[in-house]
Amino acid sequence: MSVPTAAAARTVCAQLPVLGRDVTVPLVTGGEVTYAALDYAASAPALQRVWDDVAAYAPYYGSVHRGAGYLSQLSTDLFENARRTVTDFLDCRPDDQLVFTRSTTDSLNLLARALPAGCQVFVFETEHHASLLPWQDARVTCLDAPRTPEQAVETLERALAGRDPHGPALVCVTGASNVTGELWPVRELAAAAHAHGARIVLDAAQLAPHHPVSVRDLDVDWVAFSGHKLYAPFGAGVLAGRADWLSAADPYLAGGGASRKVTRREDGGVEVEWHDSAARHEAGSPNVIGAYSIASACKALTEAGFDALVAREEYLIAKVRAGLAEVPQVKVLSLFGDDAPRVGVISFVVEGWNSSHFAAALSAEYGIGVRDGLFCAHPLVRTLLGGDPQTQGECGAPEAAPGEKSLNAIRVSFGAGTPDEHVERFVDAVRELVRDGARWRYRTQDGRCVPAVG
Repeated sequence: MSVPTAAAARTVCAQLPVLGRDVTVPLVTGGEVTYAALDYAASAPALQRVWDDVAAYAPYYGSVHRGAGYLSQLSTDLFENARRTVTDFLDCRPDDQLVFTRSTTDSLNLLARALPAGCQVFVFETEHHASLLPWQDARVTCLDAPRTPEQAVETLERALAGRDPHGPALVCVTGASNVTGELWPVRELAAAAHAHGARIVLDAAQLAPHHPVSVRDLDVDWVAFSGHKLYAPFGAGVLAGRADWLSAADPYLAGGGASRKVTRREDGGVEVEWHDSAARHEAGSPNVIGAYSIASACKALTEAGFDALVAREEYLIAKVRAGLAEVPQVKVLSLFGDDAPRVGVISFVVEGWNSSHFAAALSAEYGIGVRDGLFCAHPLVRTLLGGDPQTQGECGAPEAAPGEKSLNAIRVSFGAGTPDEHVERFVDAVRELVRDGARWRYRTQDGRCVPAVG
C-alpha cells in the first residue's frame, strides 16, 4: 500500500487547531505524554475556531424567540442565522426544513415519531443503533449486511420490490460506517428508494465531519448528524429535509415554542394550534450555543476546503493501514474490501489479545485514546468477526449472554485535528505491544480492563 509523503499532505491542508492538542496525561510506567486523541468517531474535539466563537458570544447569551431585550434579539438572530448556515452547508432544497435536535439519535427518533401510519422501514443490519432502533413502532425490514456497494443496492431493490406499493416507506442508511469507515453508495440507494416510491434518510454522523454532504446532489429526503462528531461538542444535532411528514406529525415534544396558540375549552381542556415550521419540533428553550457551535464548525470546514481535508485524511488513513498491514497478528475489519473508499475510522482485532486489554494498554502505557467493544453496532461487528471468539488474554471482555460468544474489537479514528505524530505513535505502539506484550498488569473492573494497582 503506497503512502503519500507527509510533505505532500501538509501542502494541501495542515491539521486544524483543536482543543486538547497540548493536554498531557500520566503513564502507568512513569512520566507524562501528550495525549493522542484517536476516538474521533465517538466525539471529536472542539475546533479552536468553534470554541473562540462560542466564548465571544457567551456574554451576550439570551433566551431566543421570546424576549424584547437586546440580548434576546441578538441570540434569536444568531440562532436563526445558524439554521441558515447549516442549511447552506448541507445544500438543502429551498422548501426543506431544518430542525435543531440533541444528536443524530434524537433526530432519527424525531423522524420515527413523524412517520405516516402504516409506514414500512427498511434498514441494513450494518447500521449504528441510532439508525437501527428508533423504528420500533413501524413495520421494519432488516436487511443482511452486503459485501459490496453494488450488493447493497441490489439487496435494497429486491426488498423494495416486494413491499406494498401503495403504502409509505422509508429507507434508513449510513453515509460512512462507524465501524469500518467505509463509504456507502448513498446516491445509488436513494435512486433505488425513489424508483420504488420510498423515501430515504441519511445518517451522516460519520460522513459530515469528513466529506461534503449535499442533500440535493445525493437526492436524499432527510439527513441527520451530530455536532459532537463535527468538532462542535455542545449537545446539539440536526435533522434536515422534507417538511411534509414533519409538519403533519404531532410535535416531538409538547411545550412552549412549539405552539402558536393555546386556548381553554369549555370542558376544561385546552385547544392547541401548533406551528408548521421547525419550531413545531423545537419545544422549550433551544440549545443556542449548540446550534451556534455547529454553524461555526460548518463555516470552519467549508473555509478549510473539503478537497484539502479529504486529501490529508486519506494520507493518514493510508499511513495507519500500511502500518497495521505490517503486523500479521492484526486483522482489519471490512465489509467492502481493502480498496473501498473510507473515512478515518478503522476497526481491528489482534490475535491473542482481548480487545479491551489491548485498548487499555494503549491508553495506560502510551497515552493513546481509542475505543473497544461493539461500537453501538452489535449486529455489524458480530457479522464482521464471523462469530469467532477472541482469545481472552489477561483481561476478559464483558460477560456474554448465556450461549453467546464474547466478541469485541478495537477502533481507531481521526480527522481534521489529528497530527501525524499521533498516528505514528499509534502504529508504533501496536507493533510494540504485539511484539513485546504489555509492560503492566491489568484486571477487569466493572466490565472494563484497567491497570492493576498495588
